[in-house]
Amino acid sequence: MEDTSFDIIVIGAGPGGYVAAIRAAQLGFKTACVEKEDLLGGTCLRVGCIPSKALLEASEKYHETKSSLARFGVKVGEVTLDLPAMLQHKDGVVKANTKGIEGLFKKAKITRVLGHARLAEGGKVSVESTGNPPVTLSAKHIIIATGSKVAMLPDVKVDGKAVGTSNDAIAYTEVPKHLVVIGAGAIGLELGSVWCRLGAKVTVLEYLNRILPGMDMEISTQAQLSLAKQGLEFKLGTRVKSARADGNGAIVECDGMDPIRCDKVLVAVGRVPNTENLGLESVGIKTDGRGRIPVDEKYATTAPGIYAIGDVIPGVMLAHKAEEEGIACVEILAGKHGHVNYNAIPNVVYTHPEIASVGKSEEELKNDGIAYKKGSFPFLANGRARALAQTEGKVKVLADAHTDRILGVHIVGARAGDLIAEAVVAMEFGASSEDIARTSHAHPTLAEALKEAALGVDGRSIHI
Repeated sequence: MEDTSFDIIVIGAGPGGYVAAIRAAQLGFKTACVEKEDLLGGTCLRVGCIPSKALLEASEKYHETKSSLARFGVKVGEVTLDLPAMLQHKDGVVKANTKGIEGLFKKAKITRVLGHARLAEGGKVSVESTGNPPVTLSAKHIIIATGSKVAMLPDVKVDGKAVGTSNDAIAYTEVPKHLVVIGAGAIGLELGSVWCRLGAKVTVLEYLNRILPGMDMEISTQAQLSLAKQGLEFKLGTRVKSARADGNGAIVECDGMDPIRCDKVLVAVGRVPNTENLGLESVGIKTDGRGRIPVDEKYATTAPGIYAIGDVIPGVMLAHKAEEEGIACVEILAGKHGHVNYNAIPNVVYTHPEIASVGKSEEELKNDGIAYKKGSFPFLANGRARALAQTEGKVKVLADAHTDRILGVHIVGARAGDLIAEAVVAMEFGASSEDIARTSHAHPTLAEALKEAALGVDGRSIHI
């Protein structure tokens, strides 16, 4: 490289990193982004959010064609699965998205540097790549956005074949006869749903006595009932002792149970920050007990000129949270008022039905001693949901008992991931349940369920 001096260097090109780099360039900063993978986009675009959603959509279409179209008067002949074509669709979606980011980098004149970055004193970053001599870059500001990786369990022997992670489960070349999923969080439920729809027996093992820890209990309970009806088998309150390849498949051992023999094991017990081998110690940055980098309200670390965002700092590990932090961080560096409202970060699980939430759950409000009122409305009473033949689930609105300000919205049902956006905007603007209740919603739409739930906070839903 001829020019190695920049205003901002972003380490990592995942959602947080590439968005931070683009916003920095927009604000006039001379920007470089260091990424060790050939493709831009990080875990999310390469092997996470995007490919899993492509498979979820494709598997849902397959399942609907095979079992649900007759009710709409659509008759089809024998339905067969072309798994290679489905995987090709997934790969095409990934390629289009990663190529899109390459185009955005070129448009914004961002210098893309391929290799593994390590911090050094004096605002320097050393970049090493296979077959090339190390390159040293320098910048006034350095942003760490290296994301996260799959968490592991002791005595679970991942080989990438019989026992693997989500990286492997988005690329099975044949449908497992029996898939065991360790962990009932979003990743496990989404990929478990994919392979269940395609014909696998799916057993979900979860250490806790519930699925989707952290989400509203009423909503997650209803989601579990829906997923169980689709064929997912849940074994909750189960501690996995070990998992390993065994012959042509795998064997999973749990406390108080006979060993489970299966074809594939998916380890989906959460994620941990990618903060190793970054040279943090060389600049005096210490991580906490969970490997995260402490930052202040401006995303500054303890090292001058070095900042961190996304999965490497405390908070939920969500791509859109990282994006907002990346934008806020560089806007603060530009002298603007960057800010993230952490009470209005939505969370979506893309199963069928979808599950979405924003704000506080009932359990959190009770634990915090906050008085609240609740309104809920079932999709069964929504005309659009009936037309779609997707009447499972409900919308729940939680509002402050004294001020009526919305404290949380939780949805399980059709297109919940899209419906939650209205609730996020409402909370961002400090809206009350009355504000949503008095806002005209087009009829017939699924969004009317949110209006009706808001009306229900005051006991005046119309259609129940």
